[in-house]
Amino acid sequence: MTKEELVAKIAKEAKVTKVQAHKSLNCVFDGVTSALKKGKRVSFVGFGTFSVSKRKARTGRNPQTGEPLRIAAAKVPRFKAGKRLKDAVR
Repeated sequence: MTKEELVAKIAKEAKVTKVQAHKSLNCVFDGVTSALKKGKRVSFVGFGTFSVSKRKARTGRNPQTGEPLRIAAAKVPRFKAGKRLKDAVR
């Protein structure tokens, strides 16, 4: 499902325009992004939890040359599915 398909579904089910649905969806995405930037967790009960995790620096290899290279440490977003979501997918 693409973002536009999700916007259309929200608009239809909430009986609002696509413009309003698009703004609402962007607001949710912006809120999640903002919280993660601050290092906070975002939890939607039954759906799942977004969090930030730290990945250590490590040594990798260039696949073309086989030459070792240093991969820097990074913060990465994580998502852990909630029970209701897991059960719905099963």
